[in-house]
Amino acid sequence: MSNENLTPEESLAANGESFYWAKKFLGNKVGKDSAHLYAFCRLLDDMADGDIENGPTRLVAIKEKLQGGKGPTDHALTAFLPLLNKKNFPKEVVLALIEGLLEDQEETVELQSVDSLMRYAYKVAGTVGLLMCHVLDCSDQRARSHAIDLGIGMQLTNIARDVLEDAKMNRRYIPGDWVNHMSPQDIIEASKNPSSNDYITVQLAVKKLLNLAEIFYASGVRGLAYLPIRAHIAISIAGRVYRQIGVEIMKDKYQWQRGKCPISKPKKILCSLRATSTLLRRISLRRVKHNTNLHASLNGLPYVG
Repeated sequence: MSNENLTPEESLAANGESFYWAKKFLGNKVGKDSAHLYAFCRLLDDMADGDIENGPTRLVAIKEKLQGGKGPTDHALTAFLPLLNKKNFPKEVVLALIEGLLEDQEETVELQSVDSLMRYAYKVAGTVGLLMCHVLDCSDQRARSHAIDLGIGMQLTNIARDVLEDAKMNRRYIPGDWVNHMSPQDIIEASKNPSSNDYITVQLAVKKLLNLAEIFYASGVRGLAYLPIRAHIAISIAGRVYRQIGVEIMKDKYQWQRGKCPISKPKKILCSLRATSTLLRRISLRRVKHNTNLHASLNGLPYVG
């Protein structure tokens, strides 16, 4: 069944395992708004991937409508507008998200450098962190940079997990200068021979991705102190559970060809317990200023700097 035919709750349950788990801690009202935001972002992603009929065309139409264009409003946007207006989502952030998704429509996606990876991760995930600040009623501007970083950390984990799946869709998000500019087809071939130099090259790149993700997760955690207590707990849990995907990849010696890495319920519970420990550091977390070097590649993007 298409995600377009699912309710926000059903979409979150079907596609966002870590977030669905963490949503339990948000409360009914904020939880529903979070699910609605997630479902809309997921729908945009499906449009970009062509998983929905006329998806790319509809995505462009939504972008143009948000930019003030005339003509009919796509029904997906119509359903989202009440939340957009209620939570005062910055349209430039939603547009940056759509821009990142539209970049995935290229026949071949091959990111060339860490800078291009950072800008892509900001657009498709850092933006969601910014929008979540509005859902969680976090008005402290200092939280924004950390929200961007948590989103980027999660996206880097996602890329590390899906190297082979992405290659099969003719995409390579690993910076080209980390893997001798291997093509997606080269990566597919390397996956068939774990003793080859190309396989090991990708393996080392996955390790670098996850090490980089750790830096962004650490910055994301520092932003929790600016959230209301309940939101602090929920987002800490979501980040910790998603980070566990990278931990499992590491334990599996970065065998990137294995793909999906489900987190068991006992591990989710353990992650949740560990996540709550950040409550004890709320005061100390606020004392650490955001490391602006993390956003050196993001100049010109909304709420950067």
